Amino acid sequence: MIEALDRTPLTRDFFERPVLDVAPDLLGRVLVRTSPDGPIELRLTEVEAYAGEADPGSHAYRGPTARNSVMFGPPGHAYVYFTYGMWHCLNVVCGPEGKASGVLLRAGEITTGAEIARKRRLSARNDRELAKGPARLATALDVDRSLNGTDLCAGQDAPLTLLTGTPVRSDQVSNGPRTGVGGDGAVHPWRFWTPNDPTVSPYRAHTPRRRRT
Repeated sequence: MIEALDRTPLTRDFFERPVLDVAPDLLGRVLVRTSPDGPIELRLTEVEAYAGEADPGSHAYRGPTARNSVMFGPPGHAYVYFTYGMWHCLNVVCGPEGKASGVLLRAGEITTGAEIARKRRLSARNDRELAKGPARLATALDVDRSLNGTDLCAGQDAPLTLLTGTPVRSDQVSNGPRTGVGGDGAVHPWRFWTPNDPTVSPYRAHTPRRRRT
């Protein structure tokens, strides 16, 4: 028997917890993207935790800036950043206000609106690849900096909402080092995923950039 999906939006209290509690608890939750093109729903299968000023891998490690200011605000909001001059990535702010931390939404299975996502992800070889990786996820859902600061707890009329969904049991969650994080932050096993799920992205260790001479 298939368990019914719980469509109750997650509350502010859910996000107002330590990032290492929130991150694995996001697996199995459903992200809803509402736009003029129609709704897309995505079941989260992979996330990464970033612990703000205590985490060398976090954008907030050196304190607040114009770019990361949303991370220091109320929990339950979207932090969207632009990377490599090409891609957007979607994060969820968590923890108490003023203590920056967030969860990068790395991958998921699109369960509703795949026909819309396919038009945005023409290079995807199949539906499993539509949101397999953080940049692909943001592209498939048409997420850019205009959604930075969006309240994910505002209800179904908001452009981004997180529903209760069907959370993955803690004993069924895998974890390991974060993708592409170097330095002191490389040792943290703060990437969480649903094992054996085909939408989870492959792990890639950090590769230092070569200096131009």
